Amino acid sequence: MKINLSFPATGCQKLIEINDELKVRPFYEKRMGQEVDGDSLGDEFKGYVMRITGGNDKQGFPMKQGILTNQRVRLLLKDGHSCYRARRKGERKRKSVRGCIVDSNLAVLALAIVKKGEQDIPGLTDNTIPRRLGPKRASKIRKLFNLTKEDDVCQYVIKRPLPLKEGKKQQYKAPKIQRLVTPGVLQRKRHKVALKRRRAEKNRLAAAEYSKILAQRQKEAKEAKELKRRRSASLRESKRSVSSQ
Repeated sequence: MKINLSFPATGCQKLIEINDELKVRPFYEKRMGQEVDGDSLGDEFKGYVMRITGGNDKQGFPMKQGILTNQRVRLLLKDGHSCYRARRKGERKRKSVRGCIVDSNLAVLALAIVKKGEQDIPGLTDNTIPRRLGPKRASKIRKLFNLTKEDDVCQYVIKRPLPLKEGKKQQYKAPKIQRLVTPGVLQRKRHKVALKRRRAEKNRLAAAEYSKILAQRQKEAKEAKELKRRRSASLRESKRSVSSQ
């Protein structure tokens, strides 16, 4: 079985092949996300604690978190699920995946080092790969360089060097800072608030005018009803006087 070791602290990873099944047997019947001591892999791994992050079986099908079996199953997957990349909007597809329990049918097991042991592992813990990209969000840049609100964040953006072309100067590429509060942003915010306030005032005046017109109409309807009642009463009275004569 091959074991893909990764060490997040340095950004390095290393693939090792272990032919002795006794060394990998402590990982059997363990689930993804569980932490296992690495002493069984060899003396150089003494004191290391590793977390199972995934794996692939001998036919290349990946392990999926939450499937409590060590067999292969067929699941209906959609966009957002692991082990599946949707090609179209709303697309769903039935795919074969392996459960999250480790067994002997795996070809590659992925492990992440949680706790470093006594000895360094060559190519894994002894060197550090620098991060290719720096932070992009304004608040994260401030946190990284311990800046205040008055400092200009644009001066502290980590730029990425582009491949050098022959006979030309070194070019750099900087990311666009996200969530940066500029005078233009504040102006747009004030404009939106002013529009909202203007709209509320317009609605209030329209509601007041509507209620005034409604009260006027109700008053007119009441007067018309009263006038009609009086006319009908006077008509009945005149008919009664004519019949009595």
